[in-house]
Amino acid sequence: MRIDIVTIFPEFFDVLDLSLLGKARQSGLIELGVHNLRDHTHDRHHSVDDTPYGGGAGMVMKPEPWGDALDAILGDAVTVKNAGTHDDGPILLFPSPAGDQFNQAMARELSLEQHLVFGCGRYEGIDQRVVDHYESRSRVRLVSLGDYVLNGGEVAVMAMIEAIGRLIPGVVGNPESLVEESHEDGLLEYPSYTKPASWRGLDVPPVLLSGNHGAISAWRRQQQIERTERVRPDLLTPELQPPANAKASTSPRR
Repeated sequence: MRIDIVTIFPEFFDVLDLSLLGKARQSGLIELGVHNLRDHTHDRHHSVDDTPYGGGAGMVMKPEPWGDALDAILGDAVTVKNAGTHDDGPILLFPSPAGDQFNQAMARELSLEQHLVFGCGRYEGIDQRVVDHYESRSRVRLVSLGDYVLNGGEVAVMAMIEAIGRLIPGVVGNPESLVEESHEDGLLEYPSYTKPASWRGLDVPPVLLSGNHGAISAWRRQQQIERTERVRPDLLTPELQPPANAKASTSPRR
């Protein structure tokens, strides 16, 4: 997969050289380009923002540098077919509180793409004409991490790249570990334990030491349902609702 990022803080993404994503870059699974928006300005101050039309607080990112930067990245990769539909070229993603909610399903969908381009907005956002222009040329998505506001898009883009990148085949060493994670089946993940069996008065649930794989599987499923009901009840569908007489959790006391 090719990932391009446009930002005024390119150093922010040095962390992508670390851990699994760094190894994925070294092995060629992920190709990364980080582009400084200020390199596409044409004044001596390298200005990327200006006051908003209509008044109001804050500054708005100007369209000219964004257009030049995105044109340089997209080049001839963006084409338009008949009836306004686009080919399988890059997807242009802008973090925005006004966007679709980012979730595991979207991460998995985007992990199947060949080329993602992220635009990191700042201040009061990017001039709307940038989005409008590229919507006429390519696939554009506004994406939100949640119902809160960040200083800029860099943190959101980092989170999305982490979630998307680890789903690319070969990035995570054991693909089975991806299947049992939170949100993959609509539920939160069950609690995990390792050696020693007893630590500071807290014991590993006996079922995990039993060797009975059927009982372990059932226990883990019940833990998923109970944890989801407690922390994220909005995720529970009616068929996953625990029975009224369900036994108390067998997790160690906390």
